[in-house]
Amino acid sequence: MQKFKQIAHDSLPPYFWRFYSKFNRKTGFFGNYHTWDEARRASVGYDADVILNKVKNALLKVKNGEAIYERDSFLFDKVQYSWPLLAGLLWVASREGNRLNIIDFGGSLGSSYFQQKYFFLHLNEFQWNIVEQPKFVEIGKLEFEDKHLRFYYNINECIEEKHPVAILLSSVVQYLERPYDLLSDIIAKDFKYILFDRTPFLYKGDDRITIQKVPKEIYKASYPSWFFNQAKFLTFFSSKYELIADFESSDQANLPSVFKGYIFKQK
Repeated sequence: MQKFKQIAHDSLPPYFWRFYSKFNRKTGFFGNYHTWDEARRASVGYDADVILNKVKNALLKVKNGEAIYERDSFLFDKVQYSWPLLAGLLWVASREGNRLNIIDFGGSLGSSYFQQKYFFLHLNEFQWNIVEQPKFVEIGKLEFEDKHLRFYYNINECIEEKHPVAILLSSVVQYLERPYDLLSDIIAKDFKYILFDRTPFLYKGDDRITIQKVPKEIYKASYPSWFFNQAKFLTFFSSKYELIADFESSDQANLPSVFKGYIFKQK
């Protein structure tokens, strides 16, 4: 049965799984918790080492040319591009003398890098720097680093060594206990460009803490996740950054919401 489910996941198109996640009441986003701790106590958590190994094994196949694309540890026979984000990254490169030097904060073992790198190999300079949890960094340095891809334990370490002009946050800020603390720190570091993708926003209402129940086909887990108020989120950047573009991401949820991306430029 498990083998059949894996074949089905690899064979069916992505829109099927977005539909499945939206209407399957056993998975998705649930609750409206007062605090992050309250949501964390109601979650079952996950085995971080199991997830790390699944991602590592999948991405090694992509790196070695045995698979085309990885997302959430699953392999696909066709790359699922975020075309607006790709356009934004190429726009940044065009403004920086055909150079792209970026931090991918929470970038796993290079999912976005392997997804999009062929669009950047012609650039005069191409440096993709991932800031991640220690175990990801250790495996990243050992198994995945190349002349374009580097891994760092924190933002300051990366800035000191590589001096990136941009930072990307894709499907990451919603999983932080204090997301606005991180955003304040990023704004204070004076990146010229800040880019977001796959970030959830409610159609109405204030920021909301939920629990995300992950489809067991990916891994058995549940953990806290934010849904943001879009006006509050945008106002947070308005004093120092200009919003160049916004776009809808492909992710969907079972709540009245939309997943979005943004491209900000320093004023």
